[in-house]
Amino acid sequence: MSNLIYLDNAATTQPAPEAVAAMTMALTRQYFNPSALYAAGYEARKAMEAFRASLASRLGARQVVFTSGGTEANNLAIRGLLQNARKPGRVLLSAVEHPSVAQACHSLRARHEVLPLPVDAQGLLDLDAASRLMTSDTLLICLMQVNNEVGAIQPVEALVRLRDQLCPDALLHVDGVQGFLRLPLLLGGGIDSCTLSAHKVHGPKGVGALALGARARLQPQILGGQQEEGLRAGTENTAGIAGFEAAVKAWPSARQTRQMKVRLYEGLLRRLPDLVLNGPEPQGDQAVEHILNLSFPPLQGQTLMHALEARGVLVSQGSACAARSRKPSLTLQGMGVARKRQDSALRFSLSHQTTKEDIDTAVQACAEAYTELKPYTRR
Repeated sequence: MSNLIYLDNAATTQPAPEAVAAMTMALTRQYFNPSALYAAGYEARKAMEAFRASLASRLGARQVVFTSGGTEANNLAIRGLLQNARKPGRVLLSAVEHPSVAQACHSLRARHEVLPLPVDAQGLLDLDAASRLMTSDTLLICLMQVNNEVGAIQPVEALVRLRDQLCPDALLHVDGVQGFLRLPLLLGGGIDSCTLSAHKVHGPKGVGALALGARARLQPQILGGQQEEGLRAGTENTAGIAGFEAAVKAWPSARQTRQMKVRLYEGLLRRLPDLVLNGPEPQGDQAVEHILNLSFPPLQGQTLMHALEARGVLVSQGSACAARSRKPSLTLQGMGVARKRQDSALRFSLSHQTTKEDIDTAVQACAEAYTELKPYTRR
């Protein structure tokens, strides 16, 4: 497995050595229940609360709730915030949200009007269309900071300004899972809640956080205990939280991830001029540093993905949370991408650990696999 070239970092990342060490310590030496009243339990709580305070300071948050990951945090935010709504209203979400946001919003349709906000051909929110849907009865708007499939950086600040003009009482929830540490995000700038996930930033799976701003008041969705200030019952995952903290501290400020992504794109384009970019230009400021989505017509994306796997290169067709579904990509659908182009799409996602040698090997493998498979593919 050590020879694999891993280009699916938007699905999960390799835990940083610092995160593994911190978790090992928490599991073997500091394993006490943070709700316990004896000194060892207090020390476990003290460590957890120190990281909570650090996250709150970094994000400008009033409160931080630890969860089992981004999916739970999105559900807690959306369902928990709207449980307080005194009357029905409008819920808006971009057409390219993560399934945990989209399905949580759609679960509220019995009481609220849930409408999608259109995006353009690059996957970026159409602000003019959004403004026409932002009515005075809008209760909640959901917009991810970075799209997890095509890497589009959404215009969150522009949406905040629109919200303040058209429906100032509406809460704004931001899924920050793919943007955290890669891009700045402050709740004081008009965002009411945002979600994080440790395993997207070289921390462990099974731990995330929901950060709340001054206006956000929510009801718990998991009951049975008073942990997390009564907002999320269940003993906290102190080992996971320790790993999350260590990963954040170890995150490098100087990274070559974007340069590696551009090298990948340009290398593939030279070898395979028929490929099609899905999303913003890789070099531009509307594209996140680590995600690249390409279509390889006339091949099926899944066929090429497995051919790359056989050559030791791991990529994906899109969101890991929908990987076992045969349904087309909702992101590419929302962008207006034709079905055949959707079917031939692959997502490459890098980390700061990705090297030039990794990229050049991946380009060679992709060119070889495409050239080998294309003659046997019906157009």
